[in-house]
Amino acid sequence: MSPTPEMEPCDNCDSCKGFNQSRSYNIHELDAASNNSVEDIRSLIEQVRIPPQMGQYSVYIIDEVHMLSSAAFNAFLKTLEEPPRHALFVLATTEKHKILPTILSRCQIFDFNRIQVQDIVGHLKYVALSENVFAEEDALNIIAQKADGGMRDALSIFDQVVSFSGGRITYQQTINNLNVLDYEYYFRLVDGFLRGDIASSLLVFNDIIHHGFDGHNFVAGLSSHFRDLLVCQDPQTLSLLEVGASIRDRYQKQTTDCSLEFLYKAIEIASKCDTGYKQSKNQRLHVEIALMNMANILREMQEKQALLNAKEHLQQARVSNALQASAIPNAQPTAKTQEQASPSSTPSPEKSSIRERIIGNMPKISDALSGKPLVNKQEAQKTENPTSNRSKPFDEKQLDSAWKTYRENQKTNTRLYTMLGSWVVKKIENELVEFQLTNRVQFDQFDSYREPIVLFLRDVLENDTLNARPVVAEAPKKKTLYTQSEKYGFLAEKFPLAETIRERFKLDL
Repeated sequence: MSPTPEMEPCDNCDSCKGFNQSRSYNIHELDAASNNSVEDIRSLIEQVRIPPQMGQYSVYIIDEVHMLSSAAFNAFLKTLEEPPRHALFVLATTEKHKILPTILSRCQIFDFNRIQVQDIVGHLKYVALSENVFAEEDALNIIAQKADGGMRDALSIFDQVVSFSGGRITYQQTINNLNVLDYEYYFRLVDGFLRGDIASSLLVFNDIIHHGFDGHNFVAGLSSHFRDLLVCQDPQTLSLLEVGASIRDRYQKQTTDCSLEFLYKAIEIASKCDTGYKQSKNQRLHVEIALMNMANILREMQEKQALLNAKEHLQQARVSNALQASAIPNAQPTAKTQEQASPSSTPSPEKSSIRERIIGNMPKISDALSGKPLVNKQEAQKTENPTSNRSKPFDEKQLDSAWKTYRENQKTNTRLYTMLGSWVVKKIENELVEFQLTNRVQFDQFDSYREPIVLFLRDVLENDTLNARPVVAEAPKKKTLYTQSEKYGFLAEKFPLAETIRERFKLDL
């Protein structure tokens, strides 16, 4: 009746004393989980009409209100919209999205956040001190994380662990009692991934399975471990790490050995493993494949970097060759070359650009990857045969073999590999190769693929005059069948036995 300035109870009036002694008739609670029918709500509505015998208000608390049926919600709607002056309703739920919008629109909503891990740890320390219980901070952190933001759950778990440990709570006893996987396993696994040690990773996982832990929970824990390593990378996100002080130091130490690219890729692999775990027929193998992929991340990153370095080296060599070629006057082709080259396949040197003149003299990318010195082919050919380029004849079979080899080399690029599989390659005349494409979009994009394809085919077929021409293949026209006779005629043409059956059984359309 006389609240404090902070709107707390006065604890002096009869209403406050009745509540404190659990004999108040103005506060009513309904458990909607077990009383969720229309009859229960109607009984409550009848009770709402009775004014309070003491005090100003009657408070009705409906717990787990989302469990009410749709009919019960509709029966309650009118009373909630126009309640008596003395009635106050408190609807409590953890799943607000399950409540009808018509109910929510008539309520004042208060959202309560989960309690932070550090706040739960602080309260558990207070409880342990009050009860003369020794507790390690890492153990309290495990309890707080297991409680998932609920103080009631945290106190229940704390009580269980105290009973199990006999008044002395240690980290090891806590993880054993709660069946929580030790952080040590995750640190050992990541160390193995950084070394590329697949064997040790599989052995650690086997040890985890041997101790009775579920593979799905292990994958979820490993994802959280990578996430914690990621937030340790930036001092601004370090506050998101909710672990004890000693564990925090280990995270900060290990994260210095992990690059951001490694963590991003590891989280991606762990997430895919988590998503597909339940659908997998062999769940253990599913997790082991993910562990092997994580152990190969650094090796794949090193190979990718080596390829980028080789491409950069190759690009520098191409620029150098272009500068050398621009300084050399155009040589007149020999008579033999003029007879072999056609106007559509090999343009004259006078009209060709520097890029076209040197395209056949570029170093191989395979030489760059293997560490061989990048040699200017033009200079090498001048030394061996100063008057001609390579012009070895080739046939359809050799062209087809070279094309298949080039396509197989593009398997890492799934989209390009699939597109190249739909192309038809044919030798038209002399050194002209025709690429039959499936649509106009591929035709417009062909120039971006022409250079590496031509370079590869020239190198494999040993013919520097080879050139490529794209065309769009015409789609076969399909005859539209309208009448029954046309359909039967198409069927009889495709399957002659149909006509035999019709004649033998004297059938008609």
